[in-house]
Order: sequence, then C-alpha cells, then structure tokens
Amino acid sequence: MVSALAIALIIDRDTPARAAATDTQTIDQATGHLTSAPAPAPRPKYDTELVRDAHRFAVTPEPEDRVVTVAPGDTLIKLLMDNGVDRATAHTAIDRLSDVYDVRRLQIGQDIVLTFQEQAAGPAFLGLSLQPSAERDIEVRADTDSGFVAEEVVRELEHRDDFAAAKIQSSLYEAALDAGMPIDVLVSLVRVFSFDVDFQRDVQAGDSFEVMFDTYEDELGNRVRNGEIQYASMTLSGKKVTFYRYTPASGITDYFDPKGQSVRKTLMRTPIDGARLSSGFGKRKHPILGYTKMHKGVDFAARSGTPIMAAGDGVVEIAGRNGGYGNYVRLRHNSTIKTAYAHMSKFAKGMGKGKRVKQGDIIGYVGTTGRSTGPHLHYEVLVDNRQENPMSVKLPAGEQLKGKELDKFRRFLPAIDQRVASLRSNTAVASR
Repeated sequence: MVSALAIALIIDRDTPARAAATDTQTIDQATGHLTSAPAPAPRPKYDTELVRDAHRFAVTPEPEDRVVTVAPGDTLIKLLMDNGVDRATAHTAIDRLSDVYDVRRLQIGQDIVLTFQEQAAGPAFLGLSLQPSAERDIEVRADTDSGFVAEEVVRELEHRDDFAAAKIQSSLYEAALDAGMPIDVLVSLVRVFSFDVDFQRDVQAGDSFEVMFDTYEDELGNRVRNGEIQYASMTLSGKKVTFYRYTPASGITDYFDPKGQSVRKTLMRTPIDGARLSSGFGKRKHPILGYTKMHKGVDFAARSGTPIMAAGDGVVEIAGRNGGYGNYVRLRHNSTIKTAYAHMSKFAKGMGKGKRVKQGDIIGYVGTTGRSTGPHLHYEVLVDNRQENPMSVKLPAGEQLKGKELDKFRRFLPAIDQRVASLRSNTAVASR
C-alpha cells in the first residue's frame, strides 16, 4: 500500500508551482550592463501542507460487526464481556437498552450484532443491535454526550390472507406439509379442534381440511411471520365441522361454529401435541407390577421433553413427587373437575401449589419418572375426586352467543366465507 507520505510527495512533485519563478536582475559594475541570475528553486512543500495532505489520505478502519448467538445460560452482560467490553461500559449499554427492550426476554438462539472500531488502544465498543421480532429493530449506539443511546424502530408489515386445503391420505401432518401449511399453523389447527377431535382415532384417510390464516410480509414482499387462523374446517367421516375466529362483547376471542357455539370446552381432550395414545382407560395387566390393575387414566406416548399443556383454566393443587406417579401435577378447574399429569421429566418454571394457569399453558414436560417403562404422559380427569375416562367424559360447553351478539356474529360470517371462497378458487386454478 502506498503510504500517506508517499502520496503527498507524489502529489507535490506533479503539481505545478503556485506562481511562476522570476530571475534576479543586477548591473555589472565593470561593464554597466544589466545581467540576470537564475531565480532560486521553489521551496518543497514538505512542512505544514505535507502534514495536512498526509492526514487527508490516512485510512480510517471500517467498523467491525460480530454476530453472537444467545446460548443456554447466557446473559447479555456475559456476551459483552466475553467479547472484550469492560463491565462498566457493558452496564451502561444495557441500561440504555432497557429503556426500549426488556433484556429478560432474550431468547435462546437470538442473534445480537456487536459493533467495534479498531483504535490505537484496541477495539472500541460502538454499540449493538438485535431484532426481537419481525416488526421490531433495536439499536444501541455510542454517544459522546450520554455514553449510549437506544432506539426502537417499528416496521410496518403488510397483512395478507393465506389458504391451505388438502385431502388426508396417510396423516394430517403429511397432508398439511403437502398443502404448504406452515408447522405453526398446523399446531394452531390441532389446538382449535382438540376439544372435539381425538387426532389419534378420529382422523382417517379420505378426511379433509381447509384453513384460512393471516400472514405478514415486509417491504420486500418476504413473509416474516404467520398470524392467527381466521377460518378452519375439517370433514371427518363425511361430517363437516367449521369454526370462525371472533371476538364477542365479552372481549374474549375464541372460535365459534356457525350457530355461535364456542369450540372451547372446560377441558382439552388431549393436552399434548403429536402424541400417540398408548394405553386406554380401564383394567389392564400392569407392565411393571405384572398383574391386572385398573388403569385410571390414559397414556400418551411421546418423546421425552415434549411440552404438556394445562387441559383447562385452573389452580395448581399439587406439583411435586407423588410415589409411582413420579413428578406429578394436579389442577383444580372448578368445584367438581380436576386433572392430573404424571411421570413428568420436569415441571415448567414457576410451577407450584396455588399457581393459576390458563388453558394451553405449559405445566411440565414428558418423562419417565416413577413406575414407568418409557417416556409418556399419564393423564387423568377426576370428577368429584373420582377418575373418569378422559376420552368419553362429558364436558360442559363454552360460551353460546345469543340475541344481538348472535345477530352480529351472523352478519360477520358472509365476509369471511367470501374471502375463503376466493382463496379456494385461486388455489384450484393454480393447481391445474
């Protein structure tokens, strides 16, 4: 690389003199003639102007971005200090970040960009940035007045309707993937129907489904996230069941059938996704004890660590070790109904007696603690403290829209049906 000094010298050599040099004229005393002496050579520009040019052509290093990923056990201050940021500077930057973002919400796998500038004394920390969601960009940058400043940029996303439909040949999962349905939307579909459908028994080849759901795109037209299901229908053994997402005057958004009956029941029949019913309710030969014994619940075989959900809103009565049940949680839902979950590998964070949970909240994870031959969930429904078959017990229905609220809901349906019909038509044309 040509140095700044050499550049300055080259420029000085090739640049014409600022003013033409003139010869010096004198009178020869012997002859009286006028004579000329060569003018002195111009002084080279090697002093103040040379220094100025050298600074002008000096190269400032570009800032360096380092991408770090949050791993289990990481904290933001640990990540900063591991990358050479001193503790005081790290604390100041995190304080500013907390003005616009709760650092306790950092997720494992979150990428954070740390920016540094090489200086004579070593790399200087210039700030950090992260994208906690598709709509939000967070930036913390160095500031000469206050040390650091934080800024949040909220991006506008374009909402679009998306649609997926398919006939089931082998499994709902494979049919959904073939139809281009995102996995998170499939999980939501299962949850919508989980109050009425046993996905291990009720779904057969020849059944079908349709789903209209929200998607959101950035300014470049890239899909950045999926939203809520607005319409869902399943045809099971020739019977079509349809639900619409709707928020009544109560303010509680739910899914309702065309008659205004909420899909929500007091309990979910299957409080775990992707599991296989491995043992039903009733007498059986116990796999460990070896003799016939009443099995007072149902077992769902699943991989160890699979999340277990609360089957309904309720209060934790027990969360701890319980003999052959192993790690055990029991929820009280009302004055007569309770549910129990056994053989967990571990409990969800904060789970303890008296804690209130909502339907669908994760309460623990599948394991094989207690008397168990492999990872599974043992699930019980207790009515007046007596175990009933979770797959057949009658469950009270959720909200029923009535009067003016039902009229309003019925006026809401045609617009949804029209959007679905348009998407269905476009999908049919595209598949030809």
